[in-house]
Amino acid sequence: MAIHPLQAGDPAPDFALPAINRKGDVSLTDYRGKGPFLVALFRGLHCPFCRRQIARLSSTQKSLASEGVDTVAVVNTPLDRARLYFQYRPTRIVLAADPDVRTHRAFGLTETKVLPDDADPNEVHWPQTTTIARFTELTTLSRPEVQEAVSAFAAMDMLNKQDAFVATEVDQRIAQMHGFQGTGHFLVDAEGIIRWAFIEAADGAADVCQFPGDDELIEAAHAFGRH
Repeated sequence: MAIHPLQAGDPAPDFALPAINRKGDVSLTDYRGKGPFLVALFRGLHCPFCRRQIARLSSTQKSLASEGVDTVAVVNTPLDRARLYFQYRPTRIVLAADPDVRTHRAFGLTETKVLPDDADPNEVHWPQTTTIARFTELTTLSRPEVQEAVSAFAAMDMLNKQDAFVATEVDQRIAQMHGFQGTGHFLVDAEGIIRWAFIEAADGAADVCQFPGDDELIEAAHAFGRH
């Protein structure tokens, strides 16, 4: 049965995940009754676009905090590996580890199934299914981080080299298991209700690895604060 991303007006699902950059867990209970928070759910460390978005959220955190919004990022990476990585790349935002993408699924984020390239075209329906050939074709375009038209796969390779990022066996395993996991950003109020949502590539595979910018996040937080 297909799952569908949660949207504004939906209750956020309960979750409790081990914290990466502090002790204890991170949970919905931490924020219920205390104020709004932004929760962003990402793929694993193998995804350079996700790593860079986490860094951007860290820089945006001060502006969001001025709107009364805390920020949490959920990373699809085992706890020990995530702690080692962020030990050397600290961030201001709270990080949580979810190697099994349970929270992603609870928020209704699709993990696209990859079919053989010779699959019946009628069976290929983004975001539920794709093929490597179709995905490569649709994602071949330029992005701010990569100033030439290349596929998402090639862009990731280029950015990993720029970042001097070398995937470990753990990263490679997560990429094999959940490399096509979708991501999302959700603004949740103190009552646990989603007030704004940004779902990656909701309109098609061409938008994979494109996330909300600082202005969009701050405007969402500001608009929420006016209500």
